[in-house]
Amino acid sequence: MGIGANHVQTTAILPIKRLASAHGRLAGVLSSSERHLLAEAMFRDMLGKLRRARTIDDTLIVTADEGVARHSRWLGHAVLEQPGDLGHSIAAAAGARAALAEGAERVAMLPVDCPLFDPRELDDHLGNTPRTALIVPDRHGTGTNALVLAPPDAFEPAFGPDSCARHIARARAAGLGFALETIPSLALDLDTADDMRELREALLLDPEPAPRTARVLWELGERAEPVAA
Repeated sequence: MGIGANHVQTTAILPIKRLASAHGRLAGVLSSSERHLLAEAMFRDMLGKLRRARTIDDTLIVTADEGVARHSRWLGHAVLEQPGDLGHSIAAAAGARAALAEGAERVAMLPVDCPLFDPRELDDHLGNTPRTALIVPDRHGTGTNALVLAPPDAFEPAFGPDSCARHIARARAAGLGFALETIPSLALDLDTADDMRELREALLLDPEPAPRTARVLWELGERAEPVAA
């Protein structure tokens, strides 16, 4: 990407929990090995897409998973290893501090479980304008599926249920300007069996956004009934 006078050095922060324990809420419909397979596919799809984002200069993977760390480094991404799965907010904050120390002016804290993500949409919303905070809600309007901060330590992230309101409150408490904007391809994240079925239908119609994830979901088939104990 060409660097102009208004360029904002931006690092994508990608917190990734251990793949073996990912998507615990799907335990009723997928086995542990199937959840691991699906999490790995989404992780690999996301890494490939981030390289196409014009507004992202670097990617920092924050993880306690040795396999994720090894694969990320093999692809040339920076890795911040954690002693364990400490939670999405703690991992994202640690990544932001590390990125700031390396000269980042802005961080984009992105999810790994939004396989429909289109990096061009992120580019359209970011551009080269260093907005203090961009809060991207989930499709329910209550959670946060992406958080962009400039500078990276503008405030501490607080992901999880009802995080959208918390992020708005933290920005206001800090006296910071912020934008609350929907990015369609970041609206649907994978939490429930209904989410999985909706993502499967979308990716079967068009697998291009996440080909590995589409293949895994195709192989898993339509899951409407719980797996056997």
